[in-house]
Amino acid sequence: MIARLRKWAELVTFSHTIFMMPFAAAAVVLAMAVPHEKLTPLRLGAIVLCMVCARTSAMAFNRWADRDIDAKNDRTKGRPVASGRIAPREALILTVVSGLAFCGFASLLGRWPALLSFPVLLVLLGYSLAKRFTWAAHAWLGFALALAPGGAWVGMGATPNSGILALMVAVLTWLLGFDVLYALQDEKFDRAHGLFSIPSRFGTRGAMRIAAVSHVVTVAMLAATGYFLQRGIVFFLGVIAVAVVLVIEHRLVRPRDASQGEVDLSQIGKAFFDCNAYVSLGFFATTLVDGLLR
Repeated sequence: MIARLRKWAELVTFSHTIFMMPFAAAAVVLAMAVPHEKLTPLRLGAIVLCMVCARTSAMAFNRWADRDIDAKNDRTKGRPVASGRIAPREALILTVVSGLAFCGFASLLGRWPALLSFPVLLVLLGYSLAKRFTWAAHAWLGFALALAPGGAWVGMGATPNSGILALMVAVLTWLLGFDVLYALQDEKFDRAHGLFSIPSRFGTRGAMRIAAVSHVVTVAMLAATGYFLQRGIVFFLGVIAVAVVLVIEHRLVRPRDASQGEVDLSQIGKAFFDCNAYVSLGFFATTLVDGLLR
């Protein structure tokens, strides 16, 4: 039983929840500063379950949709569905069950969360097909992740404003930037198999420039979030810390041969997981402390 649970956790890469959940939690904290519904245990539980179910549905569908592609890629051929450890039918069933659960929990949060749940689910599932027709798939994934804080805000009964929109843009560009860096590993594979990505379209150097510009926008939009929502000094110290970590992330992906546009990807795991975990958790921590001090 434990072994099976581990396979399911690997299927949905449960550890990567650390990228999405802290920003959703930060949105809940920020919503406290504007008119909102009372944060009851039922509301908080429904918001958390919405996030978990939506992400589970999206990841299960991604592994199902990409099973043939993953099986051809040395980096991904060990994934549960691609390797046969989990049957495609099981992943598809998990997609449907989790998606229905997401819509059900969203209905507990009010009219707008209920009405928006199905379109949101379509966006989340649609990302898995995007690499087959657009190199902007990274931005699609960024938008999907940005729906987490946006959804948490609406789930709190708060009216959308410039502050939450700025935070959503920040999350979109943050994900866009680090996903482009991570996709450098598959540049040759994507090009050889007709898959669309920013590295396969613009090359290594072009992709790194796009990632850098995206993260500059991230920091600017986090600062704008604080400005629009009138946050305190601790919040802006958190924004500065995010900027520092993002600089470190880019330095970990070092040029190997500038003339050939090659990079050293030996630290890509640390750049991808560690740095971005610090970004999300650090931003939530400083947002929470800033909120408690107000």
